[in-house]
Amino acid sequence: MFTGIIEQTGRVSKLEPLKGGLQITIESALAASLEIDDSVSINGACHTVVSRDDTSFTVQSVEETLRKTSIGDLKEGSKVNLEDSLTMQKKLDGHIVQGHVDTTGTIAAIEEEGANWLVTVSYSPDFAHLIVPRGSISVDGISLTVARLENDRFTLAIIPYTWDHTNLNERKTGDRVNLEFDVLGKYVLRALETGYITPKAPGDIVK
Repeated sequence: MFTGIIEQTGRVSKLEPLKGGLQITIESALAASLEIDDSVSINGACHTVVSRDDTSFTVQSVEETLRKTSIGDLKEGSKVNLEDSLTMQKKLDGHIVQGHVDTTGTIAAIEEEGANWLVTVSYSPDFAHLIVPRGSISVDGISLTVARLENDRFTLAIIPYTWDHTNLNERKTGDRVNLEFDVLGKYVLRALETGYITPKAPGDIVK
């Protein structure tokens, strides 16, 4: 489990094919605090550390991860967002992020507006029911708030700190990004779909 608060960025230093998957080595200061078998979020996708030293660590992405995320788009030199897993001693400053990517989106526009940047992401309208205005969303592992919402795209207002301390400052239009929708909303929708929660008339208490 993660919070969407990016701790460090890193650079992909090596990519190796792995029986349909991919072995990825990343150089980052975060490596010094990781241990083998730790979970780490890479651009919002949860991975397991399989080896490490003080300056880099290695993970393995299986076919399922490559199919459902943008991890397969990485190249040597790519900048990635990194977050160590949540502990009970850690502040929940962002929102609950599982590291289970729901789908990918595509950066449709990047616009500088005063001190902020507006980043618009297009995505499949099949997922439109999982996102709400001013709701939380994880984009490449970053906990962000939806500023504007349409049926097939949403816009994020990025503050300078987030711009400077994530991979957003190297992103371009047309790049794919990993999207994870708010897990609390997904549980509510599932409960409605299965009939566990029955909608009531306005004013009634839902049991």
